[in-house]
Amino acid sequence: MADELKGEECPVCRKKTLILNEREEEIPYFGKTLLFSMTCAGCRFHKADIESVEKKEPCKLTIEVSGEQDMNTRVVKSSQATVKIPHIATITPGPASNGYVTNIEGILMRIKHQTETAKNDEEDNETRKKAIKLIKKINRVMRGDEKAKIIIEDPSGNSAILSKKTETKKIRAAQESNA
Repeated sequence: MADELKGEECPVCRKKTLILNEREEEIPYFGKTLLFSMTCAGCRFHKADIESVEKKEPCKLTIEVSGEQDMNTRVVKSSQATVKIPHIATITPGPASNGYVTNIEGILMRIKHQTETAKNDEEDNETRKKAIKLIKKINRVMRGDEKAKIIIEDPSGNSAILSKKTETKKIRAAQESNA
């Protein structure tokens, strides 16, 4: 199932150039999923989310990334999920947060790209040096030279790390914001 609506009003620029997409996809070991997106052809506003067709419980997913082979591990992240990589970064959900399907390498590349952009915009030398160290750390993790833990906390339960190495715990929805 795929639906597309064109010519809707964009919530940002108010032009009728917004395209709404909805499609259903079967994600192995996760189940039937609805993928939603809004993209404005005018101002480039974009919002996406992912939702399981089945009701899921709030969850905390943890995996230890210990080698290059872990980079291909599939990750489903809803717009409500918080991604924590201790000593590297925390990605908290907000109004602009998107849901997506990627892999561990994709998450690390997003963080690396954001860090590189911030480093290039930074004028303070110490802050630039910290960013450079963080980029080197991410590269070591991606090469398998350093281990890292990835934690996803999702009050909607619409996230997953599709690996036998993943530890899954149920959480109370309110716990997510306190964790």
